[in-house]
Amino acid sequence: MDSIDPSRVLIFDTTLRDGEQAPGCSMTLPEKLRIARALAELGVDVIEAGFPAASTGDFESVQAIAREMAQEEQSPIVAGLARCMRQDIERSAAALQDAPRRRLHVFLATSAIHRQHKLKMAKEEIVRRAVEGVTMAREYCDDVEFSPEDAARTEPEFLAEVVAAVVAAGASTVNIPDTVGYTVPEEFGQLFRYLRQHVPGIDKVVLSVHCHDDLGMAVANSLTAVLAGARQIECTINGIGERAGNCSLEEAVMALKTRASYFGLRTGVDTTRLYPTSRLVSSVTGMPIPRNKAVVGENAFAHESGIHQHGMLSHHSTYEIMRPADVGLSRTHLVLGKHSGRHAFRERVRELGFELEDLELQRVFEEFKALADRKKELFDGDIEALVLRAGSGASGPWSIDNLDTQADSRSPARATVRLRHADGRTVEKSASGDGPVDASFKAIEQAVGLALTLRKFEVRSVSEGEDAQGEALVYVEYNTRTYRGSSVSTNIVESSARAFLEVINRIELSAEQRSTRPQVMRAP
Repeated sequence: MDSIDPSRVLIFDTTLRDGEQAPGCSMTLPEKLRIARALAELGVDVIEAGFPAASTGDFESVQAIAREMAQEEQSPIVAGLARCMRQDIERSAAALQDAPRRRLHVFLATSAIHRQHKLKMAKEEIVRRAVEGVTMAREYCDDVEFSPEDAARTEPEFLAEVVAAVVAAGASTVNIPDTVGYTVPEEFGQLFRYLRQHVPGIDKVVLSVHCHDDLGMAVANSLTAVLAGARQIECTINGIGERAGNCSLEEAVMALKTRASYFGLRTGVDTTRLYPTSRLVSSVTGMPIPRNKAVVGENAFAHESGIHQHGMLSHHSTYEIMRPADVGLSRTHLVLGKHSGRHAFRERVRELGFELEDLELQRVFEEFKALADRKKELFDGDIEALVLRAGSGASGPWSIDNLDTQADSRSPARATVRLRHADGRTVEKSASGDGPVDASFKAIEQAVGLALTLRKFEVRSVSEGEDAQGEALVYVEYNTRTYRGSSVSTNIVESSARAFLEVINRIELSAEQRSTRPQVMRAP
């Protein structure tokens, strides 16, 4: 572990572990690698890559991210989560072994509710198991973090006893989680102050905070913990995570930056990468960013009130405490057209905060030119959609060869779809339905031989104008699991069908590569 800098707050990103536990937010391995690279460019200190003991898929993801970070010049620490059990810790250590900087993050619940109803352990057993977990982890890694799950609802005296024991056992970071989003700022601040007063040697470790947003106070509670001595915030991009989500990385980071004179603290995050990273995570997970989301929402820097607009014309600081460029939001109204060249396109992509390799850039540029032939005007949102769709990792054995739909107001719609499989065969099926989208979905189901339950279907515009691209989001249930698909096109029916087919491909890939994550392993 590096020495503790009292003026520096470490950013521990758990988008790939806790964030992925949000329903419908599961990611493929290529998607996880893409996000991991974006997090490294963002400058987070720690990437919690997953829970290796949870499944073979999780192990492979953590292992791949560990190897990927070995290619980075300044690699973040890669962390793997583990219960205080020998098999979990060994599994995490094996997955992390190729990371140039690695951390084992072990956890055990400590609250009375968990002791009595989940673990059925006495306090003495909890302390013993926590110490054993940290001691075992130290056999494989010097950088060990311990989390007392549900710490916010644990008796302060017992929590101090557990923390003191794991500090003595060699934990270099101690995380205090509000696992169920129950606490409030003043109460949480008092808990951190209590621990700092009653735990011997606590000034020699990094105190961390991990808050959930069930009562909408995850960011406030995290910042209060920082004021009370925490020097690591555990958070996720866009605040995604189980239930109401986690502390939002972009909100916590920009609060510390914008109110630096109050907090007197800094992070190592390149805030100009916040917006593109936020958009990437939204695209990969299919979780739209609310328009009024702080820092990265579409309305974050919009001003409609006449009074506000007048003030902005006088000086931006009248109604803006942050500049759009501070978070990487660099938008123009009308951008490139069909006569624009590859160089101009590359520069605009860079201005929007994205970097593409040459082959990927060429593929996206060709899609851009094809889109420019169909649209009168192209906007930044159009380019973002093309870039984010590239390298999504959502490809699979099935692709649409042709889609033909017919619909009028007097009879059911009808769709004929011809699908091509990676093995070379083609399947063509027709179906009728309540509208062209419904008919297309039914035809695809017949073609692949799967019966799916559609749980949610959304369409939203990604740019402006009558010929704007529409993004279709499809959430489907199959064998008790939820799958998500998304696609973008100027043709809404086409984007809906491609999003539905992406779900089919995810199901087939999942059957080959992943096993179901056990419910007990969702923590802290």
